[in-house]
Amino acid sequence: MAMTSCFFTVPISESNFTRPHLAFSPRHSPSSSFTGVISAKAISFHRRVTISPVFSASIDNGGSDNSNSNNGGDGGGGSGDGDGDGDGEDRDRNRSEAMMLLAESGTELESLPKDLAAAIESGRIPGSVITRFLELQRSAVMRWLMQFAGFRERLLADDLFLAKLAMECGVGVFTKTAAEYERRRENFFNELEVVFADVVMAIIADFMLVYLPAPTVSLRPPLALTAGGISKFFHNCPDNAFQIAISGTSYSLLQRLGAIARNGAKLFAVGTTSSLVGTAVTNAFIKAKGAVDKTSEGEVETVPIVSTSVAYGVYMAVSANLRYQVVAGVVEQRFLEPMLHQHKLALSAMCFAVRTGNTFLGSLLWVDYARLIGIQKSH
Repeated sequence: MAMTSCFFTVPISESNFTRPHLAFSPRHSPSSSFTGVISAKAISFHRRVTISPVFSASIDNGGSDNSNSNNGGDGGGGSGDGDGDGDGEDRDRNRSEAMMLLAESGTELESLPKDLAAAIESGRIPGSVITRFLELQRSAVMRWLMQFAGFRERLLADDLFLAKLAMECGVGVFTKTAAEYERRRENFFNELEVVFADVVMAIIADFMLVYLPAPTVSLRPPLALTAGGISKFFHNCPDNAFQIAISGTSYSLLQRLGAIARNGAKLFAVGTTSSLVGTAVTNAFIKAKGAVDKTSEGEVETVPIVSTSVAYGVYMAVSANLRYQVVAGVVEQRFLEPMLHQHKLALSAMCFAVRTGNTFLGSLLWVDYARLIGIQKSH
């Protein structure tokens, strides 16, 4: 039951916002849409809007994960405008909040990335996302990374995304190198080429394991009307099956299950490819060494390339996929971030502990799985 409840978002009131005062001309009522240019002088805030994390609240009903007819449960993603449609009222609120924050900061809508500007105009992202974007723009490194759509979507959802990438890759390098040394011992330095190839493949796999299941703020434009039903369905699925939907967006249960299937297919390709390269390089080195030194021939058995690569791809698609989706979307976003979002150092330490434990668990599961299907022998 606890796992099932993670598929749904309980609506939370917008308690973190202090409502701005708007100055309307006599021709415009507060209930009407904005048709003129909003002046920065017409906007005043009691305090600066700071909401962290971005997904800490789903405003009214638009951010809930209900599976009604507007959710796109049939694979269409609502009316086909990206994610599942939220209420029009939420989208109007999102648009007005975002425009007010841009006006307050003196940022022109035309100066923003095109996908972000389009999302603002369509009301798909709340003001909290704009607040985080403006904060990230202060850092030269973050500003450079925000030029790339994939990093932009993930950094807007989680400002610790880069730290988590570094944690995962750092732990991966250390554990993989230690495993290589344990396996090779006195031949470790004589086989550095193979060790290097194995470690590089491990880093690539670790990077993708953090990158693909990470929660995102979806800025993808809607697909063309001529796109097929399957393409539309997977286009409208979240990147993490358990991530909290922001205001103006909702995901059906079927779309969340689609996120697991889509990431599983990607991780199968990543795992199979990385293992294929790694085992091929290892086998080539073993054969080359045997050709030069006849005494060492037969001491070390070559690794079956195809079966090992496919097995590792299946392991990545099933075990690693589910574990990293749960870590990013449930443990970190739904539990750790709401409790520790004001204490970034403690939050980083907890994320490091959780991800290190997950990596250790994954190593144990891989050994058991490899022995179970017969690609590794137990001595």
